[in-house]
Amino acid sequence: MKEITSIHNTYIKELLKLQEKARERKKKGFFLIEGKREISLAIQSNYTFDTVLFVSDLISEQDILTLFNENVNRIVISKEVYQKLAYRSSTEGIIAVTKSKDFSLKNISLNNKNPLIIVAESLEKPGNIGALLRTADAANVDAVLIANPKSDLYNTNIIRSSVGCVFTNQIGVGTSEEIIAFLEKNKVNIFATTLQNSNEYCKEDYTVATAIVVGTEATGLSDVFREKATQNINIPMQGKIDSMNVSVATAIVVFEAKRQRGF
Repeated sequence: MKEITSIHNTYIKELLKLQEKARERKKKGFFLIEGKREISLAIQSNYTFDTVLFVSDLISEQDILTLFNENVNRIVISKEVYQKLAYRSSTEGIIAVTKSKDFSLKNISLNNKNPLIIVAESLEKPGNIGALLRTADAANVDAVLIANPKSDLYNTNIIRSSVGCVFTNQIGVGTSEEIIAFLEKNKVNIFATTLQNSNEYCKEDYTVATAIVVGTEATGLSDVFREKATQNINIPMQGKIDSMNVSVATAIVVFEAKRQRGF
């Protein structure tokens, strides 16, 4: 089995580029997953793996084989190399080089007659996207659609902050116009979270096919979503500010929808 002990190894330098640069991930079609839980979720979601790198003092080859089949390429790395590649200060000792999936809207399958979908427009902060994906997983929504993405979904911080839920959700990416066309084609009602011309979120019926649309805290939703919405909705604020974290706002409305649906 191959072993790499130097951080100056050419292959390790290539992996560092994957770790750090969205352009490189897009070009190569691969990204890195760190940690047993996140890797396990990706395995369950049928991701394809190219190579697994591990520190033999921290995780045994037998443990590796319980996660992957024998055909996956395995490389033993030193703790120094692992610490160079690792994004967080964990000591799990395992990193997987993983093939990216196509997030095209054409790959979204809505098997539920009345699907519940989250749409997030132009979110920038990876931490917010990760938290929103955790909410989506917790509510077991049918799909998460990202409009005009500002961050690569395989950004290491999104993987970390989503606790691997970037792998468990059905995700589609497109422009706002493309996503609206997709929702209209599938006869999904659009509930846009915005202050303008809106009703209180708890007064709407989400038992029908529903897309809950959220935008950034700074600028909110674009005109196209506000104008195309079946209904604009708001969460009444009782304090001094007029907005809350996007993942929190999403959770409030999504779980109201789940409550109405009897879950």
